[in-house]
Amino acid sequence: MPEKTWELCLLLLLGLGLGLGSQQALPPPCESQIYCHGELLHQVQMAKLYQDDKQFVDMPLSSAPDQVLQHFNKLVNTHNHSIPADQLQVFLQEHFHAVGQELQPWIPEDWKDSPRFLQKISDSKLRSWAGQLHQLWKKLGKKVKPEVLHHPERFSLIYSQHPFIVPGGRFLEFYYWDSYWVMEGLLLSEMPETVKGMLQNFLDLVQIYGHVPNGARVYYLQRSQPPLLTLMMDRYVTYTNDTAFLWDNIGTLALELDFWTKNRNISVNLGGKSYILNHYYVPYGGPRPESYSKDAELADTLPEGNREALWAELKAGAESGWDFSSRWLIGGPNPDLLSSIRTSKLVPVDLNAFLCQAEELMSNFYTSLGNDSQATKYRNLREQRLAALKAILWDEEKGVWFDYDLENRKKNREFYPSNLAPLWAGCFSDPGVVDKALKYLEDSQILTYRYGIPTSLRKTGRQWDFPNAWAPLQDLVIRGLAKSPSPRTQEVAFQLAQNWIRTNFDAYSQKAAMYEKYDISNGGQPGGGGEYEVQGLSPLAMPLSRRGLAGPMEWS
Repeated sequence: MPEKTWELCLLLLLGLGLGLGSQQALPPPCESQIYCHGELLHQVQMAKLYQDDKQFVDMPLSSAPDQVLQHFNKLVNTHNHSIPADQLQVFLQEHFHAVGQELQPWIPEDWKDSPRFLQKISDSKLRSWAGQLHQLWKKLGKKVKPEVLHHPERFSLIYSQHPFIVPGGRFLEFYYWDSYWVMEGLLLSEMPETVKGMLQNFLDLVQIYGHVPNGARVYYLQRSQPPLLTLMMDRYVTYTNDTAFLWDNIGTLALELDFWTKNRNISVNLGGKSYILNHYYVPYGGPRPESYSKDAELADTLPEGNREALWAELKAGAESGWDFSSRWLIGGPNPDLLSSIRTSKLVPVDLNAFLCQAEELMSNFYTSLGNDSQATKYRNLREQRLAALKAILWDEEKGVWFDYDLENRKKNREFYPSNLAPLWAGCFSDPGVVDKALKYLEDSQILTYRYGIPTSLRKTGRQWDFPNAWAPLQDLVIRGLAKSPSPRTQEVAFQLAQNWIRTNFDAYSQKAAMYEKYDISNGGQPGGGGEYEVQGLSPLAMPLSRRGLAGPMEWS
């Protein structure tokens, strides 16, 4: 493969391969007694009328919520709070619409048939494959119907003024951190107007709610996801030089970072000094509406007094994007049980790397806009975070960063690709750390995996653990290593990129679909584990082998 081809393929794959301190508890952002809490939600989800709990909370109402609740209360009283499943099913058919009806298909207006990157791919099979992936933007484009704006109380979907790209499968709304890699792919496909619209949707959410929710549903309002909004803006402005858009929205970017610094900060004392870092933390109990029955059943294994804390930790795990992983169980009473989850008790490397990167970008933004005082503010915040990263998370012996366990006051030295996130984010001062990270990967035998970088080395059955590999985590490692001036380290980054492209291509050739995660212990087959079936998306009606794309390829 020509030297730059891997970058083009990798970018497109990343875009299409998808996801106590001083906090002050706020009132729950979602008050819906249908989609967020209440007896109706409880009865429906615990009846398990649908294979996937998410299906119910994505169903629009056919009438006003108070009318639906009034009819439900009559049903409850008639059956003494124990409604038969068949009666509950009839009630849902009468008062709810099917999933997805609040959206309409949308073909991006800036989509073009042959973007320039396709012509840079010399291998004909790879080029044809990339062209078919480029077609997926038209399949994934969605626009919210006007009814959601006029009657928002009837929908769990949050209204968005501008069209957007969804992950596909069960995910019919946009998600926060997934959308960063979607935007990378869109820019590669020369679709900046679509990116601008998606950016504006996120900025509108910050203006309304003070943060970017996990996804565009009211039941996600209690939590966010890894903070990449500032980076999204940077990628868009770098591509378009649209500084007017940056000028108009710089205050909203600052507001979003304020959410993290005010509500997700933690003080860590070490060596007589105090450092401020951030962690994932959701100060609300109750089961996640989209996984209600699973959360409720898991809580039943605990004493009643521990259940609210469990639900809050599960939501924090979802906020991390890693829902769920052994990463959040380390140091718990039983690291093999999800009921031992303790997400908020860990200071994550990747979250603090993302915030460090955002602080640097904000300083650069303000400098370009001529606001020196704000530029200095964010430059100082970054310097403070760099010092904290080095003091608390950096491990000189291993040559990498590790999550910090707040309760046990020690680093978690397990392998996760997130351990290298500061390289990707450019949050380090010593250029030699890149080559130290390469040695860490070699010592951990990560480079022996031929189909992708594993999410962890622990096989737990959870989707953010071995043997699954996820596209964003490949990017963290590959582009982090590529920052090194060392030819050896750059060559490893190149090889890792080729491994991932080959895995995606081979699976696509067999299954005619792109998957959110891959099982790298089994030749790069679709991944598994977690709370739902692996999600895949195909633009084709037949396998690639019938389209002439399978077969020998030239891999340089």
